[in-house]
Amino acid sequence: MGKRRRGRERLENCDSCGRTVPRDKAVDFNKRSVFSTDLRTNDNITLFTDVDVYYCISCAKHRKIFEKKKKLAQMKRGVF
Repeated sequence: MGKRRRGRERLENCDSCGRTVPRDKAVDFNKRSVFSTDLRTNDNITLFTDVDVYYCISCAKHRKIFEKKKKLAQMKRGVF
């Protein structure tokens, strides 16, 4: 089964305010980062990375992440 603790979730730090929140209560958001060399030649290198960021509930509501997740779910269903 692994070394998973039962009855207690792992704690995550909020990326915005630094508050410690249990993982099941934290709001996870997939953040995309783009790094490029900004060369206008054929040697231009671009790197796309996805990072999971965790927010506490108050910061997620303030940053309107709940609306973003709702809109993404609607786009997947084809309603939007």
